Parts: sequence; structure tokens; C-alpha cells
Amino acid sequence: MNHSQYRLARNLLFRLDAEKAHHVSLDNLRRLDKLGVLKLLSSKTPQSQPVDCMGLTFPNCVGLAAGLDKEGNCIDALGKLGFGSVEIGTITPRPQAGNPQPRLFRIIDKEAIINRMGFNNPGIETGVANVASSHSFRKQGGIVGFNIGKNKDTPNENAVDDYLICLRGAWDVADYITVNLSSPNTPGLRDLQAADETARLIEALKQEQEKLTQSSGRYVPIALKVAPDLEPQHIADLSQVFIDGGLDGLIATNTTISRSEVAGHRHADEAGGLSGAPLTSRSTEVISAFYSHLGDQIPIIGVGGIMTAEDAQQKLQAGAKIIQLYTGFIYNGPPLVDDILKA
Repeated sequence: MNHSQYRLARNLLFRLDAEKAHHVSLDNLRRLDKLGVLKLLSSKTPQSQPVDCMGLTFPNCVGLAAGLDKEGNCIDALGKLGFGSVEIGTITPRPQAGNPQPRLFRIIDKEAIINRMGFNNPGIETGVANVASSHSFRKQGGIVGFNIGKNKDTPNENAVDDYLICLRGAWDVADYITVNLSSPNTPGLRDLQAADETARLIEALKQEQEKLTQSSGRYVPIALKVAPDLEPQHIADLSQVFIDGGLDGLIATNTTISRSEVAGHRHADEAGGLSGAPLTSRSTEVISAFYSHLGDQIPIIGVGGIMTAEDAQQKLQAGAKIIQLYTGFIYNGPPLVDDILKA
């Protein structure tokens, strides 16, 4: 599939409500994969440009961010589009319907999306079963990340219990596990990014990680995903917490609550997290700031507003080891993956 072919498909999809288009796209990807057609339209295997990160060997540096395959039932199909890694979720202990619809909005002329999905997902048991049923992507060397969160009705003082439930559940099927503290769509969740709260959470997770490693005989790295809306001192404080706590990886960044780049546009005042081109520069700045404190001690996965191959290169130059796509993939499709890898 080339750029013009994808633009034609996108124009048709963008006539639909954003969330409906999302489900139609994933449903069709699964159908095309089962029919064997998908491999004729896209990269047959992830292009081999190996990158070592978090003790894992990624086939290439381009991953799919969490949020697209929320249920983990489209890994093999998405893997055929050239990604070296696919991160599923966010998954919570119990099934969760998420926020009322509409909850997903396009700002097309800004190549942006606002979402307030609210961790809609089938729960840890179904999420694990879905990931376990995927086979072809991993056989090709693809890496599967498992993004975990707390249920909306779990108070912050009990959040660690939810994360531990999900950590234990995902352990056997995940190549790495991401702890999501930075979605703006679960009330109070970002409060867990306070340095002392984060330190306590990491300590509990690392203790459980050690137990699970001993009992299973395999080590699963733990990454943490942060928001772009952090002040310099907060970044410095968190960096020290990550180093002291022995965090395996950092994903920077999630969506932003800022609207400075889309002020006055339709949907700009909708609640939720903003992603896409308006986030490009800020995300890169946050990556650079974290890298200035972390260096190569803790690898950074860069995500946020990667719309072109140049955007991806800037993330890598800022200190990211690998990168992830989400909104850029929606606006530019599988050709973006090829563009980045060629660059």
C-alpha cells in the first residue's frame, strides 16, 4: 500500500464517526489477515533492523503504541504492517466500559485526535487470552507489550493492588509490561505521577517482578508511561525515582491536556487527551529532558506526534531508543512505517 492508496482508504473511513471507523478498521484488518490478503497489501515481515532495548531484541525501532489494539485481538494483523513491536491495552483487572460516547474526536486540519475513552477494555483475563492466541507476529520475532492500568472505581490508595493483579496476569504472555499512570481520562490517575507515589508503586512492582522471575524462570521488563505535561523539576525528580527504583524502561509521552496548539478549532474544548501533530515538539522536549537525567541508564521509548520519518528521527536524536506510533499511523497509515524504516 502506498501513500495515495492509503489516503483514499482514509477519506472513506473519515466519513464515519471516529470510534466507528476505529472498529471497522480493526475488524477488516482481522478479516484480511485470516483470508491471507493482508500480507499481499503490506510488509510481509517486520524489516530487520534489530535494536536492543530493556534487555529485549526488537526487530526494528518502530512500534505501535497502546490504545489502538485495546483488547489485544489484532496483534498478528497489525504485525504484518511492518511494526517491530505492538503494545496492547490499556487493560484493567476488571472489564470496563469506559466513558460515555462520543469520546473520540478528529481535528483533521491539525492532524490531531482528542480522546477520552476511559480505559474501555475486556479485563485482564480476556486480555491475556487474546494475547495468548496470537502466534505469527511473535514467530517473526515481533515484541508484544502489555499496557496495564487501574479500574476507574479503584481509589488511588489501592491502585497498587490493581497494577499487581495485572502484572501477575500478563506475566506469561507479555514481552514487556507498561504501567500507565498518565492517561488524563481516569480521574486522579495522574496524581500517581507524584515522585513519592511513583516511588512506592515502583518498589511494589519490582518486588513482585523479582518473585515472578524466580517462579517463572523468565524476566519481563517493566516500563512506565508518563505525561507530556510535566515541569522540569518534576522530570528531574521522577528521573531520580526511576534510577533509584531500577525501572527497566520509560515511555514518553502519553497525550496532553494542553489545547494551545488547537485553540479555536472544532472539538478543541472537548475533554480528554490530545495527540498527533500538536504534540510533536512537546513530546520531543520531554524525551530530551528525561534523557539529560537518565542518559543510557534507563532506555526511553519515544511516542507523541510522530507524523513523518523526520519526526521519528528527532525523537531518536533526543534520546529515544525506539519509537511508537498512534495518531501518525491513523493519518498516514502503513506507508509511514516504511518511510521511517527507510530513513
